[in-house]
Amino acid sequence: MLALAGNMDRIVNKQDVLKKIIAHLKQQVADYAAAAQTARAEATDEENQAEDKYDTRGLEASYLAAGQSRQMAEAAESLQRFATMVLPRFAPGAPIDVGALVELQTKREHNVYFIGPAAGGTEVNEGDTTVLVLTPQSPLGAQLMGRKQGERLRMKVGGFQDDYLISTVN
Repeated sequence: MLALAGNMDRIVNKQDVLKKIIAHLKQQVADYAAAAQTARAEATDEENQAEDKYDTRGLEASYLAAGQSRQMAEAAESLQRFATMVLPRFAPGAPIDVGALVELQTKREHNVYFIGPAAGGTEVNEGDTTVLVLTPQSPLGAQLMGRKQGERLRMKVGGFQDDYLISTVN
């Protein structure tokens, strides 16, 4: 569990965050599968047969189906990686690594991140806290990897340079 430094009565449970990420990815896989099936049906529908060389409705639908299928495969791979993930415990002073729940604070705000093996950019809510999944390959994830609780960073995020404190690593 991560007790947020800014407000000790808000607690984020890492296991619950992982469950919500998995549920989100399962829904994403289902949504992409349905979209790909719809696009495939449209691509093969008689009404979408080319009437002349400039009629590309069927071709466009087949491209869409292929793209949806690729997205479904990526989401399924991410789901598999999270579903088999063993959440590590981070002792005080342990460096940030995959599986860490990290709170960054500035003077104005705090943000909570889950360092995941995939699915960067996924957001889940745990209580009234939004948790954003970062991968070690992302710019912010790369800057956090190996850092420790209590360290301060000067980073440019969202076009703004600010001082950040790694207030919690769990």
